[in-house]
Amino acid sequence: MSRDHLPSAERSADSAEAPFLELLARGAAADAYEQPVLLARAEGLPDGRVAALEQAKLLALRVRTEIEGRRRREAELSALFETAHDLAGLRDLDAVLRAIVQRARSLLGTDIAYLSLNDAVRGDTYMRVTEGSVAARFQQLRLGMGEGLGGLVAQTARPYVTDDYFKDERFQHTRTIDAGVQDEGLVAILGVPLMIGPQVIGVLFAADRRARVFDREQIALLGSFAALAAAAIDSANALTETRSALDRLGRANEIIRDRSAVIERASDVHDRLAELVLRGGGVHDVAAAVSEVLDGTVEFTEPGGTPPVAVEAARADGHAVRHGDDWVAAVAAGGELLGALVLRGHSGLDPVDQRTLERAAMVTSLLLLARRSASEAEQRVRGELLDDLLDTRDRDPGLLRERAARLHADLDGPHVVLAARLDVVAADAGQEAGARRRLWSAASHLAATRHGLAAARDGGTVLLLPLGPGDTATTLARRIAKELGTAVQEAVTVGASAPLDRLATHPEAVAAAYTEGQRCLEALRLLGRAGDGAAAEDFGFLGLLLAGDRDISGFVGRTIGGVVAYDERRGTDLLRTLDAYFASGMSPARTKDALHVHVNTVAQRLERVGRLLGEDWQSPARILEIQLALRLHRLSSHGPR
Repeated sequence: MSRDHLPSAERSADSAEAPFLELLARGAAADAYEQPVLLARAEGLPDGRVAALEQAKLLALRVRTEIEGRRRREAELSALFETAHDLAGLRDLDAVLRAIVQRARSLLGTDIAYLSLNDAVRGDTYMRVTEGSVAARFQQLRLGMGEGLGGLVAQTARPYVTDDYFKDERFQHTRTIDAGVQDEGLVAILGVPLMIGPQVIGVLFAADRRARVFDREQIALLGSFAALAAAAIDSANALTETRSALDRLGRANEIIRDRSAVIERASDVHDRLAELVLRGGGVHDVAAAVSEVLDGTVEFTEPGGTPPVAVEAARADGHAVRHGDDWVAAVAAGGELLGALVLRGHSGLDPVDQRTLERAAMVTSLLLLARRSASEAEQRVRGELLDDLLDTRDRDPGLLRERAARLHADLDGPHVVLAARLDVVAADAGQEAGARRRLWSAASHLAATRHGLAAARDGGTVLLLPLGPGDTATTLARRIAKELGTAVQEAVTVGASAPLDRLATHPEAVAAAYTEGQRCLEALRLLGRAGDGAAAEDFGFLGLLLAGDRDISGFVGRTIGGVVAYDERRGTDLLRTLDAYFASGMSPARTKDALHVHVNTVAQRLERVGRLLGEDWQSPARILEIQLALRLHRLSSHGPR
């Protein structure tokens, strides 16, 4: 049935979704979704049309929320997996705890995160790790048991959050704590307990210097990090206990042999589990490894596959529990029960072997979460084919065409390789990584809509896009620079290769074209054209030199080699003086202002340049060559970044 013969309600619903699909595609802010409805009302469109737009808006906002939630959960799962990997290879407890606090602060987006531990000897609690703190008094706080927000968390073994610390009367304020909090400027604080079994050993905090409401998911995420921190401390304590036991057991050979066997099994399973995490093994691989080490049968069961009483007891206690002749360890993460590890037919279990089963359960939960995250990420990854083309790993034309066809791409048509990079200075590494992710996301969407490919590489993004009728490499580069810049709200510079044909037959051409695009990108930045797009052909003679097989170093050496060598030998600034001289319109007075030196110094340096380059160095023909050589020397010195 043609679109003209569709019922009017269906045509209205279909057209109503279009503006919101576009907003979803470019990742617009939530308030932008009101515009189509407001515009429809302003234009006096029928009520049915406005209602359809309202319904489409609500659906689009739900989809946007789901997408943002999945991205956030993926980042959280990745951080938890990395932390578990640190824990699996635990060598330095302080390093693991610092990583946990840093990742908790980054994912929750708070100004500060910190971890306190209880001191059983002194009967108080103290700061162990801080991240983002600027106040020395706060970093050195020691608190009496039951004091402050942390005391409330420790007493109740439950998370607590305050939107305004100094106005909250639920916990005991003290002068020492309040002074430290005031020095740090904290307002909103979230604290979750660090627990080993039923015992609270400390508190993990996330805090902001402004009023803030922490939602349930953020509280659960910080709780997951707290569980990993407690596990790290428990593992370190277990290692300390084992070493002490070995020292004591050194007095009796029989006991030494017995304990050595247990420790050897624990070390064996530690190494095996670490290897499984690194190579991406599955839950049944974990069960098989632990079965061999514990000399028994270990099975992974789905939720409901083990008596719920035993699983809930293990989950609540935080340790493996005995159930008849079996031992059960809950596999859980973030409050979600994922299953259980069951050791069959072992009525008696050594404490170290019990912890081995518990650690295996933790690794199993992280592997399950990683598999879930990888499955979701796999659906969005379209850069594998381009990576293979860039690295020339696959030279089978038929297979390349088949893989491209599955991505709706045609490698036999004319294509252009484009190197794109953000031209923005981020305040910190987190902001820079976020900007790169936005660029990668925008490039991936653009490649998908244009039947091309995109991949993240060298701190930027590389695209392989088909060349449309009437397009040139230059017009395509400029259009892509504009579209990507609009999508990420930052300046994006794009360098393009010359057009390529029959890439399935000649995949090695892609890597060379990418290098050419990178050189064009760097040339644009050196020429002060950041945020623009261009191809090698746009640079004239400079473009010919950038083509890849020209003697650039020879040209630079013949033209300004004497000045370069003089600067290198004497540590002078003749090259910098030349740059400033040409940039100042060959005016010594303006040159001395640019260099912040005396005009006589400029004259002496230019006289030295004349002796090195010859008396005719300021003739029009020589000036052109010298300026070009200066730019090329700068380009070859910086290189593609």
